[in-house]
Amino acid sequence: MIFFPNRLKWVPAVSLLTATLLWASSFIALKLAFRSYDPMFVIFGRMAVASVCFLFFLPGFLKTIDYRKGDIRRIAFMTLCEPCLYFIFEAKALENTTASQAGMICATLPFMVAAATWFFLKENISRRMVAGFFLAIVGACWLSISAKSSENAPNPILGNFLEFIAMVCAVGYITTCKYLTARYSPFFLTAIQAFIGAVFFLPLALFPTSNFPTVFEPTATMAVVYLGAVITLGAYGCYNFGVSKLPASQATAFINLIPVFTIILGWLFLGEKFNFMQYLAAGTVFAGVILSQDSTGKKPVVS
Repeated sequence: MIFFPNRLKWVPAVSLLTATLLWASSFIALKLAFRSYDPMFVIFGRMAVASVCFLFFLPGFLKTIDYRKGDIRRIAFMTLCEPCLYFIFEAKALENTTASQAGMICATLPFMVAAATWFFLKENISRRMVAGFFLAIVGACWLSISAKSSENAPNPILGNFLEFIAMVCAVGYITTCKYLTARYSPFFLTAIQAFIGAVFFLPLALFPTSNFPTVFEPTATMAVVYLGAVITLGAYGCYNFGVSKLPASQATAFINLIPVFTIILGWLFLGEKFNFMQYLAAGTVFAGVILSQDSTGKKPVVS
């Protein structure tokens, strides 16, 4: 691929690009589902659909497990971070802010992951990576600020704060997942997330304060199926594969593309405006992601 350095294998790059595109579409699907169904029911339905899909792969997963002492605690921590806590905070965030602003908060994740992987996994952070992250975040903020969303945002300050807390949970998930992919299949870890997520969100969906749906809404139902079968199965599978092949700090740089894709999909499916300034901002994000793909390890800021 001409857009990435020769040292970067194109398969993990395409896998990560696909994951970010799918995750961006999840903001749109969640907004559509939340219009008709309670957020906790939507998240449970998403996990349940994904679990059913993964049942077909369960026999193969059981043959490749290389369990080691202490992994159960790491897997439990990974799934607690995401999907459990992450989806709670993100669901509440999207009730209060717009998809584009939530996408802007996602741009803070690469810096947070880079710091965490340096501290816990001893990954290098080069000056080029820092420069790329900074450029991508500037572009993501520029893009989101200039976006004109058609969705209501009753309390964007609260919503953006909750999305930031969701990003903190994502740091715990990505760092732990990177460690576990040395011994476990990325798709096995994705399946574990789905199974535990379904069990975790079932009582929340049935809780008295949650509104269990009594009327079938085709659009919302299709959004839930899409979230479970395509996003949870496809996006997490692709991302876990990419993380298993690249340093977590490099892989997370692709998260900066989520605001770009969110704005584009919002324009296509929700009728949001897309102006000239947003094209420039989107180009800045892409440039930052490309710049951050430094696998040389030269001139480390911290090692």
